[in-house]
Amino acid sequence: MPDEDEPADSPSADEDWRLTRLAALCAAFPEVERERMGAHTRFVVRKKTFAYYLENHHGDGIVALCVKVVPGENGELIASDPARFYRPAYLGANGWVGLRLDLDEIDWEEVAAFTANSYRLIAPKRLAALVEAPY
Repeated sequence: MPDEDEPADSPSADEDWRLTRLAALCAAFPEVERERMGAHTRFVVRKKTFAYYLENHHGDGIVALCVKVVPGENGELIASDPARFYRPAYLGANGWVGLRLDLDEIDWEEVAAFTANSYRLIAPKRLAALVEAPY
C-alpha cells in the first residue's frame, strides 16, 4: 500500500522492476496517467485504459502486460506463440491480449511496440497521431 504522502501513480521502493520499466515506456506517451489497482496497474489516456500490468490476475499466477490489439490479432498472437501470449480473463473477449513478462527473457522493444500500438488504438486521434507507429 502506498505511503499516505506518496501520489497514487508514483513508483514505490518495493515496486517490481518490470512495472517500473513499463511505466517509463508508457510515460513517454502524451497525457498518460498511471493508476494502481491493488497488485495491478493500469495506464490511461483521457480516462481510457490502453495497457494493464497484471500480476496474478484472478489467480492465474502470471505477470503480464495486457494491451488492446486490432480485431483478430489476439487470436493470431496466441496461436503463434501460446507460451508468451494468452487471452486474459475478462479482457481477452474484448480484443485484448496478454504478453507474459514472467518468462526468462523479455523483448522490451516488443513491449514498447505493443504499448505504442495499443495507445494509438485507444487515444483520441490527435494524441494518437503524436505517437509514431512502431511497425
